[in-house]
Amino acid sequence: MVDMVLDARNVVGESIVHDERNAALCWVDIVGRRIHRLVLPSGDLQCWDTPEIVTSIGLAADGGAVIGMAKTVARFDFAGTITPFAEVEPDLPGNRLNEGVVAPDGSFWVGTMQNNIAPDGSPEDVTASTGRLYRVTPDGAVTPLSDDRFGITNTMVWTDDGRLITADTMENALYSYAIGPGGSLRDRRTVLAGFERGLPDGSCIDADGFIWNCRVVGGACLIRMAPDGRVDRVVDLPCSWPTSCAFGGADLSTLYVTSARFTMDADHLAANPQEGALFAVDLGVKGLPSHRFG
Repeated sequence: MVDMVLDARNVVGESIVHDERNAALCWVDIVGRRIHRLVLPSGDLQCWDTPEIVTSIGLAADGGAVIGMAKTVARFDFAGTITPFAEVEPDLPGNRLNEGVVAPDGSFWVGTMQNNIAPDGSPEDVTASTGRLYRVTPDGAVTPLSDDRFGITNTMVWTDDGRLITADTMENALYSYAIGPGGSLRDRRTVLAGFERGLPDGSCIDADGFIWNCRVVGGACLIRMAPDGRVDRVVDLPCSWPTSCAFGGADLSTLYVTSARFTMDADHLAANPQEGALFAVDLGVKGLPSHRFG
């Protein structure tokens, strides 16, 4: 069962996380340049505009958040104050940040990509695989995690056996890496490639160790995947670009999904106004709490 929770009309809703301390969902609209927080019991919605694109959000141990912007990682206090503390790839002005997730050790892992957003918010083509994965610590240290390059970095999920599941949206592939000291990545294995519905975007993990992956660019579904790449379930959604997902609610038994309306024309949006909304899916499984930065 799928319900629309909020007619958010996000251009690119992304990076949803559940804040169990405040019974809230937090996410960003990258192109809309806005941070959202929805309190679940009351339905109260708070929004904060950002001075540039905001690409990801994670919860912080001090009750605030860590966010990725165009080139910087910053603290956010849920009162509107943004405090940058790290810069990623300052020598590559054509790149921007994309996916960002708090890791089990309390660091913030972020991926980069060739910028695909024009100054007016319209889409631009990605023409090269220039993205890379990084680990950012609270003291502002930025460490590359491997030499591998990505077209569009997406999905960061840590499995019970100590591996990272990550994706390259451009390649329609999900990979598994062994994690070494300081987060260094090695032993890359392709676990799922060429799945016929859409392309991989954001993911989360459930209490049984399965990965839920949003299938963007017309996929209109979620897949539940074992860490070895075996597809266990496909769940249809009433949006064509689901982007990110997180388990939430009092017992973490509801999967919340953001979506996008990026690149869609006026006729499609008139016929499908639910694009860019926030959805809730009852799946009969539970999730795990989010990690916190610091």
